[in-house]
This record gives sequence, structure tokens and C-alpha cells, in this order.
Amino acid sequence: MSKKVDLVVVGAGIVGLAHALIARRRGLSVIVVDREAEAIGASVRNFGFVTVTGQQQGDCWRRAMRSRDIWQEVAPLAGIPVEHQGLLVVARRPEAMTVLEAFKATDMGAECRLIDAATLRRDHGAILADGEFQGGLWSPHERRVESRHAVGKLAAWIEKSLGAEFRRRTLVKAVEPGRVVTTDGVIEAERVVVCPGDDLLTLFPDRIAAMGITRCRLHMMKVMPADKGFRLPGSVMTDLSLVRYLGYSELPEAAPLRARLQAEQGEFLDNGIHLIAVQGSDGGLIVGDSHHYEWSPSPFARDRVDELMLDEMNATLRLPGAQVTERWMGTYASHPEKLMIMDAPDPAIRLVIVTSGTGASTAFAIAEETLTDLYGAAA
Repeated sequence: MSKKVDLVVVGAGIVGLAHALIARRRGLSVIVVDREAEAIGASVRNFGFVTVTGQQQGDCWRRAMRSRDIWQEVAPLAGIPVEHQGLLVVARRPEAMTVLEAFKATDMGAECRLIDAATLRRDHGAILADGEFQGGLWSPHERRVESRHAVGKLAAWIEKSLGAEFRRRTLVKAVEPGRVVTTDGVIEAERVVVCPGDDLLTLFPDRIAAMGITRCRLHMMKVMPADKGFRLPGSVMTDLSLVRYLGYSELPEAAPLRARLQAEQGEFLDNGIHLIAVQGSDGGLIVGDSHHYEWSPSPFARDRVDELMLDEMNATLRLPGAQVTERWMGTYASHPEKLMIMDAPDPAIRLVIVTSGTGASTAFAIAEETLTDLYGAAA
């Protein structure tokens, strides 16, 4: 079967869906092709956390702000609940508070609010573990959706309401100028965007290999509080996040914190562990995560990594009797120096890979840039 279309998008993860959305907004005819019946990769194995604060200063932060705005527009249209808004970064060490103060002084921190120790306890003591906290930072920017449901709802809305065509359980065997060869036939396409996620071998393997991309494997879990009334005020991060997220870690003030963490929590850093906790409408917390870099990610999860993540959770949040109800691993494409890659194998073809695990946070803005690169600025 042959069909002609303005744009073929290869891949129906969040990055591919973002490109289909922006293309339909431009009035382009779109076919999305994916080998799976539904999203099962990084797009649904994450926090559903649209993270702005802490993203690297410059393009990444700007993309996150823009993508957050698009999420806010499309989520109600697609029937996607926003589970909660905002981010609370809790500082357990004086060095962490210094980083937050330095961040607040940047342009990125302009709309954020520093919280002293007394106010933190007054406003959030019900969720905080016993122990000393130096204070924190509240960001109003973040949004959280339940990714395991939101990605499917977004795809269904793009298909049914915006008119994009989806071809599921279909493998793309080749992408050539003017056409895409699939197991369901040939699609004639004016332009093509390939969003392969961490599939680094099926399409353009030589180009991808030359980029130096590998994979990152991470541990995550779902934790059910024993207290059914436990509610986070928003997403939660801690000191370890401040040496992982580039918007904080690239500040000069982060160096003393890193040195102290290396001395006190070196095993956490060695496993790429920091705390993110978000909450769903059922009360369950999605908690993670860790980072291990492997071309072929091991399928075997070490219990010690989960123990460390739970230690950080329990040092931060008051969750006596909480139970882990699900555990899983995710993988995503990773590059040691680049947060995303847009490559042009041909003037009419773009290869787009988010290499930092920030697809939910930045993909909509990246898609706008891709379509501008392919078609020029939108009217």
C-alpha cells in the first residue's frame, strides 16, 4: 500500500507525538509509524514530570518553559489530568541552601521563592521526615501528569481530534528521500522526522554511532503511603538533585556541596542516585531514580540501588509503613555532552534524539524547532 503525505513521523513516544502535534498545528498531513501497539519505552516509564527548574541554563531551560506551556494547553483538550503543580527542593545541608540561594539569583530563579527552615517546617512539616532541614526553594513552573496514561491519551487525541494517522505494529525498514519503507508498505513523504528514542541501530546506525550516544538505565518504583491522607505539595527533590541537574550543578556554589556529598553519600553518587518524588491521584508516589550508562542495559536490578533510593526518600519524607508496590527499569538514549541531537541525513529528513531523559520536559519545543528547520517559521 502506497500513500503520499506531507510528513512521516517515525516513533510514537513523546518526542514523536510532539512532532505530530506541531505538524498538525501547521496544517500538515501526518502519518505516525511505530513498531509497538502502544508506548512501552521511556515515555511511560518516567515520572510524568515536566521539569523546568534545574534544567541547564539557556536552550534547555527555554525549551522546558515553552513545553510546559504547550502541555498546559493540550492536557485538558486530551483529557489528561495535571496531578500537581510546582516543585519543592528541600535542602538538608547548608551547602545545598547556598546552591539554592545562588540559583534564585539567576534569571531562571526569578519566579521561584526561597523558604527558610522555620517556614519549611511550618508549611510542610506534615510531609517531612524528622531531622534538620536548612530550608528550600519553591518553583511554580513544574507540572506533573501520569505518564503511563497521559502518553496514550495524547496519541489518541492527536489521532482522533487533530487528524493524524497512526500506523501501529509497523516497522520502518528504511527512510529515503521522498519515501518511507515499512512492513505495511511504502509511504511517499515530502519530509520525514525520525524519533528513535534509544533504538540506536534500526535507522541511520552509522550516523548515530558516530555521535557517541549510549544508553542510560535507571531504577524506579511506586510507593504507597500508609497514611491515605498524605499529599505532596508538588514534586520533591533534595540535595542530591542539586549536583545532578545542570541548572544547579553548573553554578560555582555547587562544588562544595558535591565534595560533601561525595564524602557522605559517595555510594549514591556512584549509582547516579538522586530523589524525585511525585504523586498520583491514587495517592501513590513515583520515586526514583538512578543512572547507569551501558550500551546494552542489564535486565537485572540490584536491590542495593533500590535500598539507597528508599533511604533518601525516608530521610526526606515522613512515610512510616509505606509499601513498594511496583518496581521497574527504564532506559533512554544518553550523550555525555549533548542534551538533544537534531541531525539532517538529507535536506528533507531530520533525526531527533533527546539524549538526557528530558523528553517530557522539552519535546514540544524541540518539535517546533524541527518543523521550523524543515519548513521555515510558522505563519
